[in-house]
Amino acid sequence: MHVAHLSLHNFRSYVDVEVALDPGVTAFIGRNGQGKTNIVEAIDYIARLASHRVASDAPLVRHGTDQAVVRTAVVRDERQALLEVEINPGRSNRARINKSPLPRSREMIGMVRTVLFSPEDLTLVKGDPSDRRRFLDDLLILRTPRLAGVRADYDRVLRQRNSLLKTAGAARRGSTSSEAALSTLGVWNSHLARTGAELLAARLTLVEELRPLVGKAYEAVARGATRSDATMAYRSSFELPVQEGAAPDRSALAESILAEVDRRRGDELDRGISLVGPHRDELTLMLGPLPVKGYASHGESWSFALALRLASYDLLRAGGDDPILILDDVFAELDTERRRRLAEMVADAEQVLVTAAVPADVPAALAGVRFDVADGEVTRV
Repeated sequence: MHVAHLSLHNFRSYVDVEVALDPGVTAFIGRNGQGKTNIVEAIDYIARLASHRVASDAPLVRHGTDQAVVRTAVVRDERQALLEVEINPGRSNRARINKSPLPRSREMIGMVRTVLFSPEDLTLVKGDPSDRRRFLDDLLILRTPRLAGVRADYDRVLRQRNSLLKTAGAARRGSTSSEAALSTLGVWNSHLARTGAELLAARLTLVEELRPLVGKAYEAVARGATRSDATMAYRSSFELPVQEGAAPDRSALAESILAEVDRRRGDELDRGISLVGPHRDELTLMLGPLPVKGYASHGESWSFALALRLASYDLLRAGGDDPILILDDVFAELDTERRRRLAEMVADAEQVLVTAAVPADVPAALAGVRFDVADGEVTRV
């Protein structure tokens, strides 16, 4: 799989730009602020319908306009498809495949698969648990696009349930006479358990598949490391009814969620938020006996973040086509040895897109096509 052409209209800093791309390695070279990251961000957006840099779509639309368009020609098994997304902040986005509208834009997810490395990846190991949950869910959805609907349903249930908990908590404290929320809370508990169990089962399975790949990747990128150094584990907000080596049972997980919700009902009503479910879980990352967060050096943290992305790439690659690899300004953050190791590991991918401030930041193993990016122009050298 590779992107053969990219067209942007009112996306970030670009009024209009057309970029023809080849398989293999392509580097976009330019000073900071010239728009090189905007190009690879657009390709990643087509894959996930989300940006790796911002949480909402509004910053993706050029200032002074109300809509951006990202259009890509994607080649897979020698067949080409035209994918297009209209980004409409405050309104529903629209997606088309070969000019045919899709009922929902999220049906575009999975048509292109990307794995993106960026300086922001340090948040995977140093950031909040929500960053690691997002990492898992984004990877899940790339592998199994229907899970985008499951996650959206879970988020919707969570919002509704939190609203009910606030209302019911107020009623419980006597500040309002409304008891209707309590009578309907049980229905939303069931919805939470059903959607939460499906999301949780998928995460647990994913972590089991990722674990050995992360160890292998860490050994490859960290000098002197062994594959047993880097480990990971899923930590739930309640005791899981999962036997080691057995596939997660969704029915058992749903029952456990309901039981824990019942046990913590008083706490939830007092605080007005849902305290049980996948939204409270954590992915723990360890180097030897110590957690990466708070104990690992800067270099070790970078190596672990790279290992997570490389493991993601290996997992997606094993399930089908090579994902498109995007290396966004990462080489400037790495020492010479880590640069070399990373470059050698990804050089054989079907398509690698690199951004860098200067040509010297791109390792020799990733020599390929080069574009200079400056003053809104993208020029092939």
